[in-house]
Amino acid sequence: MTRRAARALPALLVALGLLGVWELYVDLDGVDAFVLPAPHSVAAAMWDNAGLLWSNLTTTAAEVGLGILLALLIGFVMAVVLHLSPILRSALYPLAVGSQAVPIAALAPLLVFWWGFGVLPKLAVIVIVCFFPVLVTTVDALARVDPDQIKLLRTLDASRWQVFRFSEAPAALPAALSGARIALAVAVIGAVLAETGTGSSSGLGHEVMVDLNALQTARAYAAVVVLAVFAVCCFHLLALAERRLAPWAHRSRGVVP
Repeated sequence: MTRRAARALPALLVALGLLGVWELYVDLDGVDAFVLPAPHSVAAAMWDNAGLLWSNLTTTAAEVGLGILLALLIGFVMAVVLHLSPILRSALYPLAVGSQAVPIAALAPLLVFWWGFGVLPKLAVIVIVCFFPVLVTTVDALARVDPDQIKLLRTLDASRWQVFRFSEAPAALPAALSGARIALAVAVIGAVLAETGTGSSSGLGHEVMVDLNALQTARAYAAVVVLAVFAVCCFHLLALAERRLAPWAHRSRGVVP
């Protein structure tokens, strides 16, 4: 058994155990199947509707992928600006915190009014939900850069840009990517909110709402399972990207990229 398979085994066993409990709970009439279908019904719905689920997954995947990239870029740039300007940090940081308390349902009509029913409102929702973890982790990483290292660079007559490039940016990039991994956990939720709140005609979030309204509960849960698997895969892909883009951070923690 390879090391990677050994690491995945505990999670697989827990998942199988939860599926077994779920199956028994439904089969023993613990809940009506219209409320919670059994795992075998969900699996059957997934198999019978593979084409439909795949077409909706491609829409949601494109929204999540582009939304995470935009959130990473916006969060990183904003963190650098706040780090370089204490005045802007005092003015904008509280607004960034407050943005996380605004209900998406209140913003959705305004976003649709501005940009219609296309992809832009959905990307805006995902970015609003996801940029904050990137911002916070990057700001904290920039604030924790070793001051002696900065003093040494300035002693060597380094410019402000060179200090940022050789000292602050290498410290901030791993933090920003870690923030993106945190954000990814809610990016899928953001995509579902965007698809249900901005008049989408495709995507897994749209499919879940349509199926629930049509009492196709098994197919709705199949879409939820696809969303969950997609989120896990994206999380691991982003972790791999972090090891490739910032290998020095993993070496400092004793992790081999």
